[in-house]
Amino acid sequence: MSTFLTLLSIFLTLSSRNVTFVSINEVTMFSAIIQKEYKLREVRVSDASALWNAIDKNREYLSQWLPFVPSLTLDDERLFLFSVLAVPRSQRDLIFIIKKNRKVCGLVGFKNTDFLNHRTEIGYWLLPEYQHQGIMTACVVQLIRWAVEHLDINRIQIKCAVENEPSNAIPQRLKFIKEGIERDGELLSSGKYTDLNVYSILKREIISLTEKPFQAKDIEGTNL
Repeated sequence: MSTFLTLLSIFLTLSSRNVTFVSINEVTMFSAIIQKEYKLREVRVSDASALWNAIDKNREYLSQWLPFVPSLTLDDERLFLFSVLAVPRSQRDLIFIIKKNRKVCGLVGFKNTDFLNHRTEIGYWLLPEYQHQGIMTACVVQLIRWAVEHLDINRIQIKCAVENEPSNAIPQRLKFIKEGIERDGELLSSGKYTDLNVYSILKREIISLTEKPFQAKDIEGTNL
């Protein structure tokens, strides 16, 4: 299917669900500085090329745990960003790009958000050269704060392939509760299924950890 026909299909599908379209060039609403050098901000369609280039240069590494990576094209990346940003912001799964000196480091965002039941999931990927520095953990802290304070989210979930140790370390470090294992939860690009560890944290647990409304402060210099 051509890019035009795919975009048209997305438009018609969302229109049939009475979704009001917004400009995909709207001004982003959230950004944060992580550890002085890294910027976290909402994605734009104009980020497609930079994101795709980062993925393409690290395709072999990222393909281990991200099933979409081996076949991802630049058009696919554009379509993904367009489909996300075409949804009104109040109904959107917000996605954020992580950059250092204009270079893409990774992506983090919400997915499968259920606003009716005040629950969401966080997913992420980070290029290998930026790992083991606490960057993604600090970014997830910012998303947790945003979800609780601005989206009225009560339950936040993270799923990680059981053998993906760097990914599992993030919810463990942030005191998420491991609820169990989703057996054969994801089909990897290798053709094998992987079990997923399912972690969650609730709003009341976040507040109790700090003994006050959650604030993502003092990130720099911690072991997050």
